[in-house]
Amino acid sequence: MEVALMQRRLEDYTKSLFMEGLLDAQFLQLQQLQDDSNPEFVREVVSLFFEDSQKLLNDLTSALDQQIVDFRKVDSYVHQLKGSSSSIGAQRVKNTCIVFRTFCEEQNAEGCVRCLQQVKQEYYLVKTRLETLYRLEQQVVAAGGSIPAVEFNSF
Repeated sequence: MEVALMQRRLEDYTKSLFMEGLLDAQFLQLQQLQDDSNPEFVREVVSLFFEDSQKLLNDLTSALDQQIVDFRKVDSYVHQLKGSSSSIGAQRVKNTCIVFRTFCEEQNAEGCVRCLQQVKQEYYLVKTRLETLYRLEQQVVAAGGSIPAVEFNSF
């Protein structure tokens, strides 16, 4: 496949992540911190997000499976997940966490369980889509191309 076509496909795919609300401008700001001295910066930060989030989702599942739910502990996990998702620009995960925290404050176990399922769904979706993004980037670089810059205000 021609490099220019691959770059265009990558650019369109990246824009779709923003248009669908999966990512926000924070992700672009993270990308701006990457340079030649640390070309894997974003991928490393996102990989840490995946690891931390998986642990938090497991902790949340366990906490909500208890006979008596410790809503402060659940809220603490959700707060951590909200912060880490916000720091990489995972907008839909962050937004779901905001709703989740409201149910924690209300001590609404059913609402928390529903939000846990929703946050898991949003997390796995953004994880899958970012993994695809990185595969597309690798293909472009392997073909001798560079990663096109995407402007947030271009969509």
